[in-house]
Amino acid sequence: MRPYRSWSCRTSPLFLLLAGLVVACHDSDVRKTSLGATHAGEADQALVAAMAKPANWASYGRDWSNQRYSPLSRITTANVSKLQLAWRYKTGIPHAFEASPVVLDGIMYVSTPLNHLIALDAGDGRKIWEHAETLSTTVHCCGAVNRGVAVYGGRVYMGTLDGRLVALDARTGKPAWTVRVADNERAYAIDGAPVAADGKVIVGISGAEYGIRGFVSAYDAATGRLIWRFYTIPSPEEGGWWGSWSTTDAFGTDLHRDIVREKSDSARYADAWKTGGGSVWQAPAIDHALGLVIFTVGNASPDLDGSVRPGDNLYTDCVVAVHLPTGRLAWYFQELPHDTWDLDATSPVVLVDVPGNNGVPVPAVAQAGKTGWVYVLDRKTGKPIRRSDAFVPQDNLFARPTREGVRMLPGANGGSEWSPAAYSPETGYLYVLGLHQPMLYKTKPEPLKPPAFWLGGAFYGNGEPQYGLFTAVDLSTGKIAWQNRVADPMIGGALATAGGLVFTGTKDKQVLAFDAKTGKQLWRYQANAGVNAPPVTYTAGGRQFVAVAAGGNYQINAPRGDEVLAFALDTASAPAGSTGAR
Repeated sequence: MRPYRSWSCRTSPLFLLLAGLVVACHDSDVRKTSLGATHAGEADQALVAAMAKPANWASYGRDWSNQRYSPLSRITTANVSKLQLAWRYKTGIPHAFEASPVVLDGIMYVSTPLNHLIALDAGDGRKIWEHAETLSTTVHCCGAVNRGVAVYGGRVYMGTLDGRLVALDARTGKPAWTVRVADNERAYAIDGAPVAADGKVIVGISGAEYGIRGFVSAYDAATGRLIWRFYTIPSPEEGGWWGSWSTTDAFGTDLHRDIVREKSDSARYADAWKTGGGSVWQAPAIDHALGLVIFTVGNASPDLDGSVRPGDNLYTDCVVAVHLPTGRLAWYFQELPHDTWDLDATSPVVLVDVPGNNGVPVPAVAQAGKTGWVYVLDRKTGKPIRRSDAFVPQDNLFARPTREGVRMLPGANGGSEWSPAAYSPETGYLYVLGLHQPMLYKTKPEPLKPPAFWLGGAFYGNGEPQYGLFTAVDLSTGKIAWQNRVADPMIGGALATAGGLVFTGTKDKQVLAFDAKTGKQLWRYQANAGVNAPPVTYTAGGRQFVAVAAGGNYQINAPRGDEVLAFALDTASAPAGSTGAR
């Protein structure tokens, strides 16, 4: 993939006071002071308070649990059929649009492809300010996307395609600081949303398709100083990435590995960890009570050619928990040791409570895998509790790729891709976007030539029908509660509400609402582009809105566009010109 040089444009930001948004920081005080323990505590308290308000969508997954569940209930199964478009905002950037907005006290913050960050009035879509990053040369996989931002302590934080973390004043959009996270010339990029907690902004890096060594970093929210870094590919001094040379996954599924050969090759490829991959594509979850940051880690490098990277390749294809204060490893669970199919863990983790053997709720982590299973883990230890029934077809599972080509399901997009699932505590269901894309896996060993693409082969469609599956998984049993098939493979995200609804979008430009208990489709809206972003909900001006980006997706080539759409039950009072168009 050739490097991409970006363009940028700037608009004059408008000044707006965001009363009660975050900590009491008047004028530019937060820019002048170091965010010590007291200030961090105040910022956390303010964010916790904001998350507790049903009106807000205060973090990527609404709160630190990543449940994407809202207690708002004005839009219900009984009235959702009357939902109408309240406003639309056109960004003017018609590229793959995958962002999940953050909404605090009536202000929506949404990031766009090519790293624009826009603040909108969440009630009518009018632009308050816009900031456009000037990007240097970027090398990135899967579209020039950004999936979201963090708002904390009076600032908005965004990662960039050229490997930086930027902090902006939440009121004005003016830059506060920027730090270089990693070498963009070496194909490190940031497209996932950061999460803020404990005075820290936590963000992962991507680039495993180019032979990077992945990591997650925590920065001081006030100054941008690096506090800790956890490498997703452990060095020999950190225990190494060989693992236990597993012949099966944790549930006994045969992985068809030649362990004797791998071990005999281990000395030859002793330094493979240095380019071992391990992207972190999505926003982590935070368990403050346990003091843990929990996140998913992507594929090893190169994707298909496992011969040059013997071993289990820790911590790729893992759910990982590190200690929030220090970044030190707490536990890990590897879904797929020595992955040679690109079936890595990309969808963000969700923190839930599930019934234990004695009926007492157990703090757990749920993750919808590209393997086609939902994994449920003990949140304190990482030990598996259960694996769900498959939510997509599986066939010839984990057959090793060859030069001639091997057909296997799921295909390289999953399963579930980076799409965040939603969880409803009312139903106990996890709502998962799935893809049915039969593929041939072909190896083609090749040397690493940074920053060139390094897959060690390729994935090919074979002409079979493709479609999407939207599935409700009962986390207490692992059984499929209901499932709906849509025309095309699904990438985007889900939203669950106390109104008994679950929302999602499709490649063929539809926004959909289903009964969360039964899966019955209750409402649809035809957009102008693929709806491949996670919906959110919030209130502004006394009305509940459901908002989603409609701009398409690179991986499934969904139709491109540039719109943020917001829906409400009563649009009669919407002011003239509330389309928000630039």
